Order: sequence, then structure tokens, then C-alpha cells
Amino acid sequence: MALDELKAALPEYAKDLKLNLGSVIGNSELPQQQLWGTVLACAIASRSERVLAELEPEARANLKPEAYDAAKAAAAIMAMNNVYYRTLHLLSDKEYGTMRAGLRMNVIGNPGVEKVDFELWSLAVSAINGCGQCLDSHEQVLRKAGVDREVIQSAFKIAAVVQAVGVTLETEGRLA
Repeated sequence: MALDELKAALPEYAKDLKLNLGSVIGNSELPQQQLWGTVLACAIASRSERVLAELEPEARANLKPEAYDAAKAAAAIMAMNNVYYRTLHLLSDKEYGTMRAGLRMNVIGNPGVEKVDFELWSLAVSAINGCGQCLDSHEQVLRKAGVDREVIQSAFKIAAVVQAVGVTLETEGRLA
């Protein structure tokens, strides 16, 4: 199992990550599509080859093709949007925020899966990429759709752990 491989690859000093990986993914109460879409989108956003290589096959096995593609699309569109909207937020000149973005974002309106799932994956990627404006936007859409805070929290816990595992494994690989 991919989780066991990742846990085994982590150094002893990252024991908390081993435990958290098992709990946030291995013992998640999220439905399979929400869980594995979140895992795949976060593995992509982590930019860790090892994490993606270990988690992608299991995500593919647990997702229908349209959900697999939508999770990848969430990671892709958020890679763009998180940079753009984080920049607007960070600039002191708020005039940029009134300007038309002019960036295509059609996949958000028609992701090929339930809108709630796509929003959850987008929220998780936005957590990794540190875009507060996107986090607020996706969280509000999810809450308006009736999604419980615990579900939303699960997504950003997955994001946090997947990112931390990626950073740790990449660091260990470079130090070896």
C-alpha cells in the first residue's frame, strides 16, 4: 500500500508525520471520491515526485476517470489562481483587485464532478499554496453548500500532512 511505503520512507524524527499520514488518509471518514481527489490534488501541489509516485496509483484506483481528471484539474487551476489571487491580496495597491483578471477558469464552472468535491480539492490545494483569498472563497462556497466544518478541516489536514511528507522526503533525498 502506498501509505505504508511513504511511512516506511520517513525518517524517525518524522514519526508524527507517519502517524498523521495514517490517520488523515488511512482512517479518513471522507467518502472515497472526496478523499482520493483531495489526496491526488495535494500530492500534485506538493511538488514531491516521491509523494506523487506513491499516492497517484492508489488515487487512480479509487477514483472514476472523470474524478481523477477533475482532481488534476483542481491542482492545475489552483496553481494559477493561487499565484494570481495571492498577489492581489499581498499588493498594497488594491486597484489591481478591481481589474478584470482575463484568465480562463472554465473548469471551475464545469469540473466534470460534483461541485462540492471540486471545491474541496481546490481548497486543499489553496492551503498548500498559501492563498488566503482562495481559501476564503472555497470555504464559503462549501459552507453555503452545507458542508460541515469537519469535512473542510479534513481537507486541509490532508493538505498539511501530504505537504509535510513531501518536504521531508525531498529534504532527506537531497541530504543523502
